[in-house]
Amino acid sequence: MPTYKTPGVYIEEISKLPPSVAPVATAIPAFIGYTERALDPDTGDALTNRPTRITSLLEFERFFGTAQVKALTVNVAESPGVISVRFETAPGLPASYLYYSMQMFFANGGGPCYVVSIGDFTAANAPARALFEAAIQQLEGFDEPTLLVFPDACLLSDVDHGAVVTAALTSCQKMQDRFTIADVCNALAGAVDTNAEVTTAFRANVASDLGLVKYGAAYFPYQRTVLPFRTADANINVNTHTGGAPAIANDTPLGDVRTSHTAVYNAVKAFVAANATVTLPPSGGVAGVYARVDRERGVWKAPANVSLVNVIEPAVVVTNDLNDDLNVDAGSGKSVNAIRFFTGKGTMVWGARTLAGNDNENRYVPVRRFLIFAEESIKKATAVFVFETNDANTWVKVRSMIESFLVRQWRDGALAGAKPDDAFYVSVGLNKTMSAQDILEGLLIVEVGLAIVRPAEFIVLKFVQQMQKS
Repeated sequence: MPTYKTPGVYIEEISKLPPSVAPVATAIPAFIGYTERALDPDTGDALTNRPTRITSLLEFERFFGTAQVKALTVNVAESPGVISVRFETAPGLPASYLYYSMQMFFANGGGPCYVVSIGDFTAANAPARALFEAAIQQLEGFDEPTLLVFPDACLLSDVDHGAVVTAALTSCQKMQDRFTIADVCNALAGAVDTNAEVTTAFRANVASDLGLVKYGAAYFPYQRTVLPFRTADANINVNTHTGGAPAIANDTPLGDVRTSHTAVYNAVKAFVAANATVTLPPSGGVAGVYARVDRERGVWKAPANVSLVNVIEPAVVVTNDLNDDLNVDAGSGKSVNAIRFFTGKGTMVWGARTLAGNDNENRYVPVRRFLIFAEESIKKATAVFVFETNDANTWVKVRSMIESFLVRQWRDGALAGAKPDDAFYVSVGLNKTMSAQDILEGLLIVEVGLAIVRPAEFIVLKFVQQMQKS
């Protein structure tokens, strides 16, 4: 009670409302990779190795540019009324994946995110594992990111890529507020397209510690997208030209025939636009799916049975037999989520397991991510009680605050149970979660139990023929 010395009327505001838990964001990816440039045009500051928050593809292009120009060579044959065009060599894969992965992220529902440019396209020609590991460590100084995504790590060798995935999982375990979305490298037809090759190229190179692998999920295979390569007339060579007049010399830049062979120029431009499309690791699009599902349903909903936008087809046809072995691997226990094409549905994310696929507690992506969400939300909310009196008054406030938050999660469908008492419990108090010695040492210990909903991964329909009754 304050001491009053001057006669008059004084007002005191008394707070009776309990504190509350504010839900933290759940799908803020941090993308790591190579960019055309890394420069803030307003200040002139270099952004290389500086985590930068953006909210749109336009912002990415403003700070980091676009993709590397793709050099192409086409063969042209001309007959009366018909101009046929084909690639001399198939376009192959991009020199770096980050820009196209950002396109997939935003197209599939992504929003705010962070970008860490670890160098320009020259550096991408000799990708270095240490750059990715340093960026992952640097992101530990930023609280907002909740997902780590690094498609350009697929430019590394299998061993180095596995080391980067392990570094990301280690950081997630240390921070306990983020999750890793990993790719299987070279998941292409004729390259890594069997479960045995996935085990050799990916599973064998990622650490097996259960404490680590629960903090990440892997996706297979690469995706053929509708995204066009970034091209320029000067980098498209017309290699041969038969049947037309006048003749075009080999290796003539397309721009040089724009006026002299307008029909050829238009035919090549149309062919390149339709056929020079990018094949990518899936992590960028999958990160967008995470963001979309979190926003529309909630972090407890599995980011699966969801179509990927801007995808023509997976680069590897995933059969049921292959899916079986990817989803459940008895040897390593590391599940890999398949992306499959279904007639009438399109290309779907068809798996929701963490890399800890044989762990009952942390098998599913939504379970692990909801735990991260709940832990981080409650952790930040309870910080206001640091140095408060460690007595029953504080314990009641803490318990009521957490219970109120969890009731909201139960009502939204995140927790299983017919009533809140079946869905969770919050316990705190002397001789419950703390001893007298704990209190003397300044410890306020709260135990929270959660019955998190789990995805219906296997739906079994049983049919029985019955005898005629009438």
